[in-house]
Amino acid sequence: MSFKKRILAVSVLLVAVLGAVAACSPVQLVNALTPTSGLTKTADIAYVAGNNPRQRLDVFQPTVSVGTASLKPVVVFFYGGAWQEGSRSDYLFVAEALTQRGYVVVVPDYRVYPEVMYPDFLRDGATAVAWTVANVERFGGDRSKIFLMGHSAGAHIAAMLALDPDYLAANKVPMTAIKGFVGLAGPYDFLPFTEPNVIALFSSERDLNKTQPISYVKRPAAWIPAALLLHGDKDKRVYPKNSINLARELRAAGAKVEFDLIPGEDHLSIIAKFTRVLRGDGKVVDRVDQFIRDNAG
Repeated sequence: MSFKKRILAVSVLLVAVLGAVAACSPVQLVNALTPTSGLTKTADIAYVAGNNPRQRLDVFQPTVSVGTASLKPVVVFFYGGAWQEGSRSDYLFVAEALTQRGYVVVVPDYRVYPEVMYPDFLRDGATAVAWTVANVERFGGDRSKIFLMGHSAGAHIAAMLALDPDYLAANKVPMTAIKGFVGLAGPYDFLPFTEPNVIALFSSERDLNKTQPISYVKRPAAWIPAALLLHGDKDKRVYPKNSINLARELRAAGAKVEFDLIPGEDHLSIIAKFTRVLRGDGKVVDRVDQFIRDNAG
């Protein structure tokens, strides 16, 4: 092949690569660059009878042993999206970060507005947790060491399941199975609603205080799982007061709570800390890892 033809071939290849990159969303690109050699993924498991694609989950297992326990603590991760959007397929990078620390990770989808309204997405979340408790030992997870974790609207779901026992009780899940709750930039105390879609999706509840996780800190602290609340001080989407107020109420109730207001981080950068390129500063992934280790028992 002549020099000119080689240059032409390289140019065509470069254009194709750049075109593929341009067609990818930032999340798709991050996940495309996320190594998967250290995990095993079992995808598209229905956690409830029926064919609704938003009632399915993925399970991620570490393939490299971390620690000595045969059964690993389990993280059920709920993604954000204002209760209106999102996909479990976008969060490989979160699962990879946690499996690297030796945890089994479950990432469920859940139904969103306008298909459903509050509290149906909470019921989906509780059903996914019930599936996890019943099945996770098949994937190397310890059913008695479940941690609920979420970002943004997903943190709201995780908090509600951790603080209001009714949802898990309806699925015969004992609260003793929930060892902890990790909230990243979560809305826990966000009345009054201001966005039209948020007003609409919560309109099925007359007493809006019941939609707020902070309202459920009244029960005895002995029944409240340990909590880790992380929030960026630059968050303009979900204001830090949500985590500040919830941490205050949990402390007042005598619950075990840790709270970090992370300098310089905003609503999206806090979850971006789970990507390989950003997790090394220890602000988020190391804190989550240490919290789970301290509370797994």
